[in-house]
Amino acid sequence: MKNVIVGQSGGPTAVINGSLYGVVSESLKKSDDIEIVYGMINGIEGFLHDEVMEMNSLVSTGELELLKTTPGAYLGSCRFKLPEDLSDPVYPALFEKFNSKNIGYFFYIGGNDSMDTVSKLSRYAESVQSDIRIIGIPKTIDNDLVETDHTPGFASAAKYVATTVREIAIDASVYDNKKSVTIVEIMGRHAGWLTAASALARKFEGDNPVLIYLPEVAFNQEDFIEKVKHSLETTTNLIVCVSEGIHDGNGTFICEYASDVGVDTFGHKMLTGSGKYLENLVKEKVGVKVRSVELNVSQRCSSSCLSKTDLDEAVAGGAFGVNSALAGETGKMISFKRVSSNPYVMECTTADVTAICNKEKGVPIDWITENGSNISDEFINYASPLIQGEVEIPMQNGLPHFAFRK
Repeated sequence: MKNVIVGQSGGPTAVINGSLYGVVSESLKKSDDIEIVYGMINGIEGFLHDEVMEMNSLVSTGELELLKTTPGAYLGSCRFKLPEDLSDPVYPALFEKFNSKNIGYFFYIGGNDSMDTVSKLSRYAESVQSDIRIIGIPKTIDNDLVETDHTPGFASAAKYVATTVREIAIDASVYDNKKSVTIVEIMGRHAGWLTAASALARKFEGDNPVLIYLPEVAFNQEDFIEKVKHSLETTTNLIVCVSEGIHDGNGTFICEYASDVGVDTFGHKMLTGSGKYLENLVKEKVGVKVRSVELNVSQRCSSSCLSKTDLDEAVAGGAFGVNSALAGETGKMISFKRVSSNPYVMECTTADVTAICNKEKGVPIDWITENGSNISDEFINYASPLIQGEVEIPMQNGLPHFAFRK
């Protein structure tokens, strides 16, 4: 009998703990194969510092059920990059710690950089003939992982974005006797999936948001201003949605026109300010009332717009990961395969994690229309099934009741 260890990494989502619930609950059902389920506090980085908790007791306390509707990363997260060189001392140190806890199954819930960790650990395990089975469980609101139809976390964030943009549009229309522009900045460094989801807010053709800009297509400032002017002729209170990572034809992020941009531990630029820059540009060039709204972390941490489809799939993905590992799979990421869109049918499968990490899946170019300022019906047909269903959040004293790691 072996033990399980599970961790979370990267930016949280509204359903990342649903995946954690799936791993833990399914592991505890396999009492003939699995004895203890450990959680890494703050991912692989925390594990290196022996920050671990036992998770079996979450059943008796009721915390396990609360996990499903708790946003954020219950175990805590990290942005820790393992060395490229598999001969680095960190690898034997990690596996010595695994062996000391009799770990047979390792699960890591995360996005692209997390799958890089899964790939490196699985390749090292193979090189030293370790029998630890290592599986990646996908999550990211960016929806940019390859070899999967979509990723848990995206649909709930998309539902939040579409809901919020619709609310903003209604708010902006209160004073429709004066022209105004509202620019909504949405997360997305290189992939515009989440910004594209703003199109779901439309109630009819030509409804707000009228203009949508993704990073998959180069952004031209002069063309943007002309489209704003033209759109204001028919839409008094114009809503424009932009990805944080929109860039010009030379690859310079639009936000870089206004400020310096830092980088994170993986060398990714930390982007913010595209909406504010465009607000000032419209104010200067068009001369109408304009404001910018940055949705920021609410996109990923709000439980108020959970998609039931998203949550159910997050749980299913975690459970499928456990069963895949028990069946002998390793070095894999759980993948979601769309069998049908109408009616919507999805099934879990596995894909080689090394073919997934360090790659990004953007919105197909033929789904981006009107010279980069709109989204086609193909995206609507793709995304609509994912946001279906509502989730009842447990409440306490009038507020959401979330699981909390003490």
